[in-house]
Parts: sequence; structure tokens; C-alpha cells
Amino acid sequence: MNILNLLILIPILTVTGIAVSKSMDAVRKVAAIGMFLQLITSIVILFVYMGIRKSGVTDEMVLMSDYTWFTTINIHYTIGIDGISAAMILLTSIVVFAGIFASWEVSNLQKEFFISLILLATGVFGFFISIDLFTMFLYYELAVIPMYLLIGIWGTGPKEYSAMKLTIMLMAGSALLIVALFGIYYLTGPADGQHTFNLLELAKNTMSLPAQRFFFPFAFLGFGVLGALFPFHTWSPDGHASAPTAVSMLHAGVLMKLGGYGIFRIAMYLMPQAAAEQAWIFIILTSTSVIYGAFGAIWQKDLKYINAYSSVSHCGLVIFGLLMMNKTAMDGAILQMISHGLMTALFFALIGMIYSRTHTRIISEMGGLMKVMPFLGVVYLIAGLASLGLPGLSGFVAEMSIFFGAFQHDDMFHRVATIMAISAIVVTAVYILRVVGILLLGPIKNEEYKLLTDATWYEKISTLSLLIAVAGIGIYPTWLYNMIYESIGPIAAKLIVY
Repeated sequence: MNILNLLILIPILTVTGIAVSKSMDAVRKVAAIGMFLQLITSIVILFVYMGIRKSGVTDEMVLMSDYTWFTTINIHYTIGIDGISAAMILLTSIVVFAGIFASWEVSNLQKEFFISLILLATGVFGFFISIDLFTMFLYYELAVIPMYLLIGIWGTGPKEYSAMKLTIMLMAGSALLIVALFGIYYLTGPADGQHTFNLLELAKNTMSLPAQRFFFPFAFLGFGVLGALFPFHTWSPDGHASAPTAVSMLHAGVLMKLGGYGIFRIAMYLMPQAAAEQAWIFIILTSTSVIYGAFGAIWQKDLKYINAYSSVSHCGLVIFGLLMMNKTAMDGAILQMISHGLMTALFFALIGMIYSRTHTRIISEMGGLMKVMPFLGVVYLIAGLASLGLPGLSGFVAEMSIFFGAFQHDDMFHRVATIMAISAIVVTAVYILRVVGILLLGPIKNEEYKLLTDATWYEKISTLSLLIAVAGIGIYPTWLYNMIYESIGPIAAKLIVY
């Protein structure tokens, strides 16, 4: 059996085990054990992939399997990975594993909560291993739909409004994707007389330029909605603010990355000429996302809204790097997906832990928390430093790769857009240091906070698993950078590379 199938089988078995569990404690243990096995499997897959590459195999995708699913329109269950998808699978496993422990105290409909959370993760895993576009879209929908229940039932604040807004906007993006996928399917000339959804086969038979010009915006915007592309980002802050902790972690840390991954893997790869022609339009939008998200975070008073707007900015930087269309910037964009996924999941975990103790997310109502919660305070500080791009942490190498690649363009338009994106670093430093100063330092404003406790054992597992990954990538990024760089080659070869 292909080892990639375990990424789907383990969550299914875990969900089954949760469903038959008789106690809350059993539910938590089954969820934790299942996602720990998923993490181990992802690590094994990464090493297997690296071993295959070292043996001299140069195929675009490895560990491939193909099963005929629906013969009439040639839909297959085709799976495989390259270095990019292997890295994204590992990111997802780390975030889900941390999310289980961040949700240890969930008591309301606990069984249903963990089942919904793991189903969401299953959709993400399936999306990253799929090579058939139709199967990929089905997994995409499986990843999006549980968000409505997770926010609407277990969320806080105006959760019904937030859940509905998020679902409607993401479904609108899905409608655009359907149009794009069928356009690609019918208008890409089949090699053997039969249309296909197979990504690798489609890449060999490029669409005509007029068809690309028409369908590229559908694919780009369809995935861009999930990537919080301006001005389609408005669902993100409300959704994050109302979502429970683990859902915010998974949503910002992984689910939003499906947007950038889909833009890169489908829109740009299969319609490269239109991508080159229309890139300037989306560079303007992504530059706006980077600046707008950073300034939006400055004016927020709620911790979750600050991190949500920060995610808009950082995810904008991902798409910005992809649109530079050279290997250095695109490599940086993929690294930024992974780095931001870890950082923002860590932030949302910490925010949930602080909120569970203080019962507020308003930063002006807090202060001096480092004195009573030194572990959580130090981890929050390190996460903040990673977010503003401190050397030695994952954010630095990702952002610098994007900016180095962007400056390889010598025309005024790209240089101005790059300078705008770089200016967001300064704004990020402002709101990060401001929050750290108000939240952690100074006197304790509320006398009741002196009785607060620091992190529990399961909260330490959650935060440390993310923190170790952030520091590990920052200290030694070469292995990940090289693995991604070689996998970008086939896609970059179809684009205008400078």
C-alpha cells in the first residue's frame, strides 16, 4: 500500500475511535494518539521523499498511485508528492497535533468537536497529496465545510454571523474554482483523445492563450479568497475572532495556505502565459493586502483581531512572492507558507490560553502577565520576534528570500511594489512590540491576575511543538529551502523566469 494513503486512513480510524469512545478522557486520548501517529507518518514520508531524491530519481512527483474512480469523465484517485507537498503535509501534522492539546479542555460536545476538527484536517491532507484536480477539489470542500460547524457551535461572540460570512465567501470562491476546473478540463487538448483532470497530463498540453486569459482570473480569485486576497479578505478577521482556539490555529496555520498552494500548483502552472500577462493586476492587490493587513493590525484592540489582520498581511506576502515568477521569490513564498503557518498557529494557541485565564482579549485590560505566566509570556515574545522577522527564526529566511527574488526584477513597477511590501516589516514591528509591551511588561493592572497559573503540561506540548519547528527552520533552513527549490523547477520552467 502506498504510504500516502495512511494520511487519510489514520484520521478515519481516529474519527472512528472517537465515535465509539465512552468518556471525555478517552476521546482526548484517542485524538492525541491518532494525530501523534499522523505526525510520525508525515515525518517518515518526508525522509522517504528525501531518500528517493538522493537515489537520483528526478520525476516531478514520487510515491505515486493511480486508481480509476469514475470512468465516464476520466476521474481518478491519483496521489503523489513533491518537496512542496511533503513540507505542507508536515506543517499540517504539526499544527493539528498542537491543536489537539490546545483543545484539551473543550467540554461542550467534545466528541463532535474532535471529529469535525480531524475531518477538516483530513481534507487538507487529501488536498496536498492529490494530483487529480477533481479529487483535489473534493478534498478542498471537505476542508472548508466543517468550518461552519466548528465556528457556529463552538465559537464565541457573533459566531453565527462569522460562520455564515466565512462559509458564503469561501463557497463563492469554490464556485469560481468549479468554472476554472471545468474550463481547464475541456479546453486543454487531450494527448490521447480523452480529457483528463490529471495535473501532470494537463501541464503537458497547455490551453490556448485566449482560454487562459479567460479562466486564469477564475482560478486565481477562487483560491485567492481562501488566501485572504484583498478585497476578498473580510471573512478572515471575523472568522478567526469567533473561532475556538484549535480552529483558529488550523484555519490560519494551514487552511489559508490552500489558497497560495492552489494558485501556484493550478492557476500558474496550468495557465502560465495568462499568469505572466495578468500578474501586474494581482501584484497590486497583494501589495495592498500586505500593507492593509499590517496597518489594520495596528488599530485593533482585540488580540485575535490583531493576529487575524497580521495573517492577511503575511498571506498577501505569500502570493506576492509567487507572482514574482522567479525561483528565489517563489521558494521564499513556499517557505513563508510554512513559517507563517507555524507562527500564526502558535499565536492563536497562546491567545486562547491567555483568554482562558483572563477572560478577555482586549490588550488594554491586561498587563504584567510575564510575572504570573513566565512560560507563556516568553513563548509569546519569541512568536512575536519570529513574526517581525528576527534572524534565527523561520520568518527571516522566508521574507528575505521573497524580497531578494522580487528585486531581481529591474523595472520600476516591481521595485515600487517590493518597497511597499518591505515597508510592512516596519509596521509589523510596531504592532508586535506594542502588544508585547502592553500585554507582558509593566505592572499587573488587575489584582485578580496575580492568582493566574502558568501553562499546564498539555499546553506546553502544544506550544513547544510549534516553537521547536519555528526555531528549527530559522536556525537550519537549508534542507527545507533546497527541497522546495528543486520542486519549484518544473513550474518555474513554464513561467517567465528572470
